Amino acid sequence: METMHAAGRRNLPPVPRTSAETIPPAEQTAAPTVLDGTALLDDAALLDAGQEFVARLRAAAPAFADAAGAESAVVREVVPPARHRRSRCRVVFRHPDGTETDLTFVGERRRPGAPSAGELDVEITRWLADGQRRDPAWLVDDEEAPDGLAVDVTAWLATG
Repeated sequence: METMHAAGRRNLPPVPRTSAETIPPAEQTAAPTVLDGTALLDDAALLDAGQEFVARLRAAAPAFADAAGAESAVVREVVPPARHRRSRCRVVFRHPDGTETDLTFVGERRRPGAPSAGELDVEITRWLADGQRRDPAWLVDDEEAPDGLAVDVTAWLATG
């Protein structure tokens, strides 16, 4: 293998293969895996906190549609919260007249599963049912949102 860098070309020795790369994968069995004498539960029981957050918001789409007075709603994107990142949820609504509305919501920075005063799905539903007002106090710039703005439900709750 030859590579280029500031000092010029350099020949590298081949990368040795580990024994794990040469061993074929084990065959799948129909029997459930057993850990500490307990069979694994279904997939829903194995979700981590981030996956539960995403599943909960996706399942809330019909409630979002009802609260917004829309015919239907699709949760297009969900990002779980983290210490360094705010939670976000992008929802596309289809209204009875055939128009679509694409809204992005952001929540707090916190670990998914950490105790909180409210959950993002409940907060979004409340904002939608409260008239969907767009006050500059709780609209934030969001380059990933279709219109460049997101509704900061945490700021909205703080003002109400």
